[in-house]
Amino acid sequence: MSTDQHALSDVLDQLESSADGDSVTVAEIVEKLGHKSFAALMLIFSLVSTSPASAIPGLTATVAVIVFILVVQMIVGRKCVWLPGFITHRRLSTQKLCKGIGWLRKPVHFVERFLKARYTFLLHRPWLLLPLILILGLTLFMPFMEVIPTSGSIASAVIAFFAAGLLTRDGVLVVLSLVLLAAVPVAVWYFGF
Repeated sequence: MSTDQHALSDVLDQLESSADGDSVTVAEIVEKLGHKSFAALMLIFSLVSTSPASAIPGLTATVAVIVFILVVQMIVGRKCVWLPGFITHRRLSTQKLCKGIGWLRKPVHFVERFLKARYTFLLHRPWLLLPLILILGLTLFMPFMEVIPTSGSIASAVIAFFAAGLLTRDGVLVVLSLVLLAAVPVAVWYFGF
């Protein structure tokens, strides 16, 4: 089993080790995961928004803003993560964060068994630009999804699959994220009406 297959669990471990005290700032999470870890940061915030922690008011909108900023930087080819102060100073409850991480471990371990480096050409330009642009568009709608139960979590799951594909060098996950992305409007329509 290649180390890439453990990449998702490694990110959860890193995040859990940053959870110290009553709360943790976004800046501390970025510091722990590394300033070049676009995919890891995208994965963490989208997973948190997919977990039961998504019930926190404003979390889906915050995740949308973070992912939007990360994707723009990936499109323009920036090497280091930059996030504005109003995001980096935001605090997350350590208890809720750890609860979310605990909830995510089982599905992450299950998914990791099927991951491997394949169709890696999809992770390079120009192929990578299509999913990046589509996810950028998705983030613009996510703040409005807060009013429709579970729709924000579905959108976050799409981003999580894409980020997991980047982290594990698995092009199949990237394609799967695009298939799920096509299902988001259907899910929003179904749950909204």
